Amino acid sequence: MLIDERTRIEGEDELRARIAQPDFPCVGAKSALAKGTLKTLVCHSLDSGWDDVLIHRELMEWAEDYKSDPTGLRSLAAVFSGPDGLSEPEFEALMWTRIQSFADKDHWLGQRYDHRVSADPSDPHFSLSFGGEAFFVVGLHPLASRPARRFPRPTLVFNLHAQFEQLREEGRYERMREKILERDIDLAGSLNPMLARHGEVSEARQYSGRLVADDWSCPFRDKRASEEA
Repeated sequence: MLIDERTRIEGEDELRARIAQPDFPCVGAKSALAKGTLKTLVCHSLDSGWDDVLIHRELMEWAEDYKSDPTGLRSLAAVFSGPDGLSEPEFEALMWTRIQSFADKDHWLGQRYDHRVSADPSDPHFSLSFGGEAFFVVGLHPLASRPARRFPRPTLVFNLHAQFEQLREEGRYERMREKILERDIDLAGSLNPMLARHGEVSEARQYSGRLVADDWSCPFRDKRASEEA
């Protein structure tokens, strides 16, 4: 069963329109949209595994494309048709269910874990890995508490770690990060308490956008974590 054309067009248009809004804080996403390096997949419901194979395949291809042309900022967004009305904990639980499925497929296909990051979600250097490249995720949905994370449909945006490491090497990362933080404060009226640099605390705590307690435990487990030890 394929997503109908109307739903696909609506999902793509909604995402692009939100990013293009003047108050949207992420200048990286704006850059990807302007340069045509934001790819959007409109999928079935977040509580369904129907599109898991497709999404994982796209992640591997996204990683391979970056290796052949590691320039500019790019993002891969999976926009889901539902469910509607998810609370933050409900969205978080479904998000990790989908991510677990993608990681299990990566392991089953014999893909190596990116050696530059950790497969342990409690490790400050944790990141996801698909096709041998590290990714982090930005979760978006209608009932997110942070305005910047509010989107019409449940959405997972995958970003490659390597592109931000490249920005660090070029001396451009900190300025971009400061600009995003300034714009987010202007939008929300406060600094996002969950934001941290990679290597300070596990980035898994930031994926859903929900404010989590210090004792929060990530439900994700990658089978390749034991292979790292």
